[in-house]
Amino acid sequence: MSDHVAMPVRLSARPFIVIAGPTASGKSALALDIAQHCPAVIINADSMQLYRDLSVLTARPSADDMAAAPHRLYGVCDASERCSVGQWLALARECAEQAWQESRLPVLVGGTGMYVNAAISGISPIPDVPDEVRAEVADLREEIGVQPFFDRLRDVDPVIAERLYPTDSQRVLRAMEVYRHTGTPLSQWQRLPATGQINGLAIPVAHIPPREHVYQKINARFEMMAEDGALDEVRQLLKRNLDPSLPAMKALGVSALAAYLTGTTSREDAVSLAQRDSRHYAKRQMTWIRNNFISKIENQAIYSKRLSEEIFAKIVSFC
Repeated sequence: MSDHVAMPVRLSARPFIVIAGPTASGKSALALDIAQHCPAVIINADSMQLYRDLSVLTARPSADDMAAAPHRLYGVCDASERCSVGQWLALARECAEQAWQESRLPVLVGGTGMYVNAAISGISPIPDVPDEVRAEVADLREEIGVQPFFDRLRDVDPVIAERLYPTDSQRVLRAMEVYRHTGTPLSQWQRLPATGQINGLAIPVAHIPPREHVYQKINARFEMMAEDGALDEVRQLLKRNLDPSLPAMKALGVSALAAYLTGTTSREDAVSLAQRDSRHYAKRQMTWIRNNFISKIENQAIYSKRLSEEIFAKIVSFC
């Protein structure tokens, strides 16, 4: 707990903070420090930290951190489930409303671009795709191959195909699933007015420390993860024989550590591969934030508690 006097936030404006940053950047520490300045509720906006099976591998807040301030939407889904952006947004709205009722400041924190955008701007009303359609589409891609499948997507939705690579399996499958289920291209659904955003005063905070610092943190953190339980988490996932297309099975590090556990690579190579994939992901996150996240407050320095004082003062000015 910090030793300074807490600064008041005018909750009649229904403010909520949205902290976006790359993995291993210190954004969770920033959220927790904000919660030491005023009564707050920290709400997860990271798609992988939703899954209870991946506490270590997704760097979920520690038990001590979660005891220091109320945390919501961490570890609330089983690895066998698929949580859509729409489902997460509905839960996040409920958490924000409850926080305001308790005179607390909602602080959303995460690196999943679709989540933070949805919180601020809402999402297009795309119907949920049934599991059987999802399975049929996945089987088709497996049967005909990556490039022929992508060519079919280009035929039915050239706008979406222009934005994607054939190997971007999650998004390519998603686009074809929507078309197969609705008969309407995903790009047309996305042009509809967005709805469902959190109904309050959004204060977007971009936290983007120097890239090399983030990369160093990623490398060191994954070494610790491998020592502190990440291997056990992946081992338990493998025992369940889950669908490899599930979001939890695509979390950073799962495939690399699974390769080690099944004897197809060394532990050293598995850790190195997971670190590399995490660095690439962080680079994409930073690019997305700079190009797509319109922040009211931006920090490009390595995070420290001194910075939290400055950032919180700016937050109060917006409230």
